[in-house]
Formats: sequence, structure tokens, C-alpha cells
Amino acid sequence: MLALAFTSAWLWQHRARESSEAPIDYSTFYSDVEAGRVESVTMRGTTVEGSFKAPENIGGKKLQRFKTVVPERDESLLPLLRDKSVKIAVVEGEQSLFAQIVVSLLPWVLLMGLWIWLSRRTQKMMMSGGGGPLGMLRSRSRRFEKPVGHLTFDDVAGLASAKRDLQEIIQFLKEPARFQRLGGKVPRGVLLVGPPGTGKTLLARAVAGEAEVPFFSISGSEFIEMFVGVGAARVRELFEEAKKSAPAIIFIDEIDAVGRSRTAGFGASNDEREQTLNQLLSEMDGFGRNDLTVVLAATNRPDILDSALLRPGRFDRRVIVDRPELPARRAILAVHTREKPLGPGVDLDEIARNTPGFSGADLANLANEAALGATRRGAETIEQRDFSEAYDKIVLGDPRETKLDAKEKRRVAVHESGHAVVAHFTKDVEPLRRVTIIPRGLALGVTQQSPAADRHIMTRPELDARLRVLLGGYAAESLLLGFVSTGAENDLKEATQLAAKMIAHYGMSEALGTVYYEYQEEHPMLGQRLATVGTSDATAHAIETEVRRMLARAREGAIEVLQTRKPALEKLVSALLERETIEHDELVQLLESSALAPKPGPAAAA
Repeated sequence: MLALAFTSAWLWQHRARESSEAPIDYSTFYSDVEAGRVESVTMRGTTVEGSFKAPENIGGKKLQRFKTVVPERDESLLPLLRDKSVKIAVVEGEQSLFAQIVVSLLPWVLLMGLWIWLSRRTQKMMMSGGGGPLGMLRSRSRRFEKPVGHLTFDDVAGLASAKRDLQEIIQFLKEPARFQRLGGKVPRGVLLVGPPGTGKTLLARAVAGEAEVPFFSISGSEFIEMFVGVGAARVRELFEEAKKSAPAIIFIDEIDAVGRSRTAGFGASNDEREQTLNQLLSEMDGFGRNDLTVVLAATNRPDILDSALLRPGRFDRRVIVDRPELPARRAILAVHTREKPLGPGVDLDEIARNTPGFSGADLANLANEAALGATRRGAETIEQRDFSEAYDKIVLGDPRETKLDAKEKRRVAVHESGHAVVAHFTKDVEPLRRVTIIPRGLALGVTQQSPAADRHIMTRPELDARLRVLLGGYAAESLLLGFVSTGAENDLKEATQLAAKMIAHYGMSEALGTVYYEYQEEHPMLGQRLATVGTSDATAHAIETEVRRMLARAREGAIEVLQTRKPALEKLVSALLERETIEHDELVQLLESSALAPKPGPAAAA
């Protein structure tokens, strides 16, 4: 029908073109040329088409164009045309009607063929579920066979307990009869829990490299689409594929995207997410007794997961993937630097000691930034200073182009010297590492401290000492300058937050007693405001009063230390104004020498 329509359209155009051209005999054409009435001609073989200079009355119609047939050998026609200044165009050959039809319809035929091919391909994909409108039902999981990038547990430094628990899962899948001999059942699900960057996904990839079974990997967000029911269909297909390949492992990264509690949060519920979660719960319950399929899931928010996910028979085994300790950090640095040329002075043990709280991803970023820094300065190897500069860039930020005048520079030096002096001469405080007044990131100056060992619990004296250190800069400004500046804003914020936690969460206040209060500074819906959740107004007022009292006591303690060590404070201010950055060894020597200096006598004081 389409071909017939196109042919009819072409014929109509052809007839319309022919109706605008008057056929005349050769003698008439010759006479018109001699009379100078012809403007231009187009010669195609023995056929001549042309136009008159003015419309001619032919057959009772006023026509501008004409058409005629000339003899094959007419030697007088061309000289006559040239003599009368007629525009002449010559076209080789003459297309047949069939050729003209083919040329006109060829583009349309190609478009029709492409449309038919796409329609059949889409229909085929819809039937198989592999594409088209129904292709969204297809699972987005990626299947890996052994080995996966040759990544094994040997490539994952630290995490000994986590690897031990997962090694048991791998052995269970390899030798199920060995565990079932005493009545053991294969675990349904294993939840990897830990802060971001600690290696949960890396650990799952290592499981894929260690296990000699198919490994299906998918992210929790890939289940969710704009159409309700798509996520549930993907869950069904994922588990069907895994069951066909059993024994197998399914890894769901960021499971909190789909497994969030159905009763938590604000606003309306998400039907698509809830249906997907229900389907996931149903599939995990549908495992047969001898179904050797294990589900690994990773999250950094186990507190928001639905309780139905964590009950026995589902994700009943939890593997903690925490930030690495000192030996693990040393091993992680060795893994990330084994293919990098290190200089002879690089001490990975010192780098590991100076990076408490760093995750595996942070350490990998540190090694990469050190390599980039060495590349920028054109070195052949990575030196210790490259790691120091990379640490400063990650923790403090890049150096700023801000130039401080003499007054502002002295204020910053006084402020940072106050932190350093209070930290050095106060018990239960982390040792100093560096003091600098070079603006970096958002800070105009920094006093760095490094713990001597990894800390997990802090005592009341240690927290009180930290409060005094935080207010040391504020106290130094008021002591030496007689006024305070806006530079203490961040210190006051951190000190207020710490004091509020000590009072409301840690039970370190005699006024409020050993009670835990839900006290927070930022409400999830109301934004930045001092708010209490689940406490009365009287209790909130008591917490705020106790915070003010605790901070006032910390400030008095900091002023007392600075008044006692005022020579050390003034000497450190002068040294910072001169050198801008003072490292640990020189800093300790300067403060200790000032502390041991004899006090001035009465005459000198006068």
C-alpha cells in the first residue's frame, strides 16, 4: 500500500511537469529560435526542452516552456542557437520511465526497509525479554567466572576476621557435604557492614576471585525503576539465574538503597522500593534446603535496614569491615605502593602511624597523590616528602593564594600557638605533630596532633583536655591581644558539640546524671537549629546550661596553662612569624627550652 501511494505520487508529479511543457514540432521550434523568442534549451539526445522569453499562446494556453524532438544530425541548429544567444545545456542520455521511478522511490524503500528491520528486531527482543519496552525487566546483574581480575584475599590487606568469616562461606560452597555432615545449613545471607571506603566491595570482589563458583554482582539502586514492579521482576530473574548456576554467590552493593526500613523516614512510602524489598525477602525465604546460593550485601547504614532483612534465615550473619588498625594500615600501604618506585627514605611505618582513622580508600588515595606529586616535580622515585605533602593536601586542602597582612598573620600565629602550648603542657592530650600559619583549604592556620596509638574509647579526663585544647586559641587571643577574633568559630563549634555529647550521651555531667538524651544540633527536616528529640524543654535548657558551664571551665583551664607558660607562648608566636611552619621535633625542643628557662627576677620584672 505504501509503494502504491509513493508510485501514484510520482506519476502525479510527472504528469504535472509534462502538463506545464507544450510539445511543439521541429519547424515551429526552429522558427521561434530564428525569431529570438527562445531563452534557453536543454538537450538530452534528440529531445530538447526549453523556455520562451515570454509566454506563448500554444493550443489556447499561455505556456512558458516547450518540448520538441530534433533530427539526429542537424548541423545548422547549434550555430543558430549560438547566434541568437540562447543558453544551451546538454545532458547525456535520457532516463527511462522505469529508471526515473526507481531513483525517486529508492530513498523511501530504504526507509521502509530500516523501519521493518527495527520492528522485527524489537518484537524479537520483546518476546525474549532482552530489550525494547520489556527489556527493563531484564536483570542488570553482572556474572563473573573465576578468576575475576586475579583479585584474591592476598590483595586485601588487613581485615583478618572478615576474611576468615568469608573464607568459611567459600569453603561451604566448595565442600557443602563437609559442613552438612553434622547438620550444618548453608547461611542465607551475609551482611558486610562498615564505614565508606573500608573495602567492602573490594572484599566481595576477592570472594569472587577465591570462590570457584559463579558470582553475580549488582547494586541496590539498579533494582529501582520508574515503573512499579520492574524491581521485583529483576529480583526474580537474578535469583532464577543464580539457582540455575548453584552453587553461586550473589553480591548486592549498597543494599540500603532497596532494603531501607518500611516504617522509617518521613513522607510517603515508595511502592516500587517496597515491592522490590518484599520480593527480595520472598526469594531468600524460597531457598530450598539444599540450595547452595549465598547472598552477600554491603552497606554503611545497617541502622536503617528493615528488620525483616536481618532476622535469622536471611541476613543473619554480619561481618564488620572497620577502619584498619596500625598493622593493617602498614600492610595496605605496602599493597598500594608495591608497583610504585619508592625512594630509600620512605618509611611506611611512620606514614601508617601518622594516618589514624584513614580507611583503605584514603590510604590508596594518599599513595596516588604522593605519586602525582613526585611526577609534578619531575622525580624518578617517590620520597617521604611527597607523602607528607599528599597528607596535607588530603587532610588540610591545597595551599591558598590568600596573603595575610602583618596584623592578621600575628593573630593567626597567636591563635595556633595557644592551641599548641595548651596541647603540649596538658596531660591526656594527643602529641603535637606540626603547627603552621600557611592558609590551606578553609583554614588560615592549623595545629596538627597525631595519637600515639589507635584509640577506641576516650575517658573523661581526655575529653576535658581536648576541650581545653580546642579553646586554647580563643584563650591565647584574649590573653595576648586583649580581644578575640572570628578565627575561633570552628573551635567553638567543635567544642560545643563535644560538650553536648559528653553531657547528653556519655553521662559525664553531675547535674543531669547518668542518663542518655537524644540531643542533636541538626534536625533532619527542620534544618540547622539546636533541637532535642524525645526530651522536654526543661531538659534541653539544663543541657544548654551545663554546656556553657563546661566550656567556661575549659576556657579557664586553658588560660591558666597559657599564663603559666607565657614565655613559651610568646616564643612560639615569634618562631611562627619567622618560619610559618614548625615540625614536631623543633616544636617540642622550642617549647621545652622555654619551659626550662629561668624565670626573671624582681629587678628584671620591674
